[in-house]
Amino acid sequence: MAPEQATRSPHVGTLGEGSLHRALKRWYARPGDRVEVAVDGFVADLVRGDTLVEIQTSGFSSMGRKFDHLLDHHDVRLVHPIPVDTTIVKVGDGGEVLSRRLSPKHGTPAHVFAELVSFPNLLDHPNLTLEVVMTREDQVRTHDPDRAWRRRGWVVEERRLVEVVDHLVFDTPADLLDLLPDDLPVDFTTADLAGGLGSRRRLAQQMAYCLRHLGLVRMVDRRGNTIVYRRTP
Repeated sequence: MAPEQATRSPHVGTLGEGSLHRALKRWYARPGDRVEVAVDGFVADLVRGDTLVEIQTSGFSSMGRKFDHLLDHHDVRLVHPIPVDTTIVKVGDGGEVLSRRLSPKHGTPAHVFAELVSFPNLLDHPNLTLEVVMTREDQVRTHDPDRAWRRRGWVVEERRLVEVVDHLVFDTPADLLDLLPDDLPVDFTTADLAGGLGSRRRLAQQMAYCLRHLGLVRMVDRRGNTIVYRRTP
């Protein structure tokens, strides 16, 4: 929908809002939604009826205080984008495009656990719904030799939405079990989980940690230093 179909509050602005966040807000907004509304001392991205919509393009950890308050009094839908494909666009000082290449990293819905690990019990709150938006995006980088030495001075300036590919809604903790690989053994380790996901072990560990805190999997054995898990009946 066009941005003018949603109603913007005159009391708050969007200073510092990133391109990706702004584009997702436009994509998500529906007629009748109110945009950038002051609620209980915080600013909600969208208000749809009795539901607050929060679009979080980066880590969940920065939203702890906001969630602690809003979830006790409101229904909140947390919208988080994960890029299936990312094109790295390097631009010069004048804004000219120097190069474009597809990143070898490809996101999956399971990558939401990399953020949920900050609040492993977050989805257990009855007032929260999590929506994962699978996207394609451009990551725009500029060169600054005094920053980002690990990238040889190339700094990520902004993320731009190219396309929304799909979206998944998780209403309850049990919905997260749909992200487990179909061929996962009954008793499994994080190595099994990483193999089934086609991911790094780190993501599998974060996933197991969250599912364990939500009571969806439990420890049943140890093999040396390796924990063996099983789904909770």
